[in-house]
Amino acid sequence: MGNTSMTMPLFLFLLKCLSINLQLLVSSCLLWRECQKSPLPKMTTDWKTIRLFPIPSIIYLIHNNVQFATLIYVDTSTYQIMGNLKIVTTGILFRLFLRKKLSNLQWMAIVLLAVGTTTSQVKGCGEASCDSLFSAPIQGYMLGILSACLSALAGIYTEFLMKKNNDSLYWQNVQLYTFGVIFNLARLVLDDFRGGFEKGPWWQRLFNGYTITTWMVVLNLGCSGLLVSWLMKYADNIVKVYSTSMAMLLTMVLSVFLFSFRPTLQLFLGIIVCMMSLHMYFAPPGMLVDQPSTGKADPESLVDVSIERRTDS
Repeated sequence: MGNTSMTMPLFLFLLKCLSINLQLLVSSCLLWRECQKSPLPKMTTDWKTIRLFPIPSIIYLIHNNVQFATLIYVDTSTYQIMGNLKIVTTGILFRLFLRKKLSNLQWMAIVLLAVGTTTSQVKGCGEASCDSLFSAPIQGYMLGILSACLSALAGIYTEFLMKKNNDSLYWQNVQLYTFGVIFNLARLVLDDFRGGFEKGPWWQRLFNGYTITTWMVVLNLGCSGLLVSWLMKYADNIVKVYSTSMAMLLTMVLSVFLFSFRPTLQLFLGIIVCMMSLHMYFAPPGMLVDQPSTGKADPESLVDVSIERRTDS
């Protein structure tokens, strides 16, 4: 998929750029349709509000570069496992910045989710790939932790923007994705100047080697981004974390049937732990803890007992 002469970080970056362009196009069309109806959607246009929307794009841009830098020091298995740290960091920032209180059971559920997803990704013991697990230099681990914190920070700040007012979701998306496109284009132009335009300007190689599979990936990234914005507006980051983790586990299960993937014991254990975490977080506390019976005794039963005692005496 893609041109073999193109480096993988650049290719992934171009995929994300195209997906953001797709999200901007779809959001613009939906906003236009919304404006044709009455009453008109609420759209805040003052500078004090608009100036906040470039911040998530800057955070995501830094996060993408940190991700590519992390892969220089760690292997893909370690990188995938360290990525689960964002589950815990999201919960911490969710509490600190959005002031959302979580119960002790919910904190335990979040930690269990991170443990479950990690367990499902660990390969079987005795495999050669296990020897390199967590054997990377300290720079790799520091970048992995930074990547998890940046990912959580970008999600938390985006939720703050989405819920800051009652503006139209599509208007908020247009602002987010517009700044995202601007910063990504700036990054591409900067790379061209650094490389001295050796391979030509970025727009000449933007679609090099693209196949139907590549376009399906772009479509998938675009649709998932739009769904995430809906979650940020009407749910929260914790729901996003659970949906992402469950989607990953569902992908593993579907791989068993579609690609003859051989499930491991770790996969089954991870799925069980994640399902327990899901139940712990969203179920009412009364379903998780047995409450002692505090009801008063029936007066009629007390009368019957006293009569029986008198008869016996």
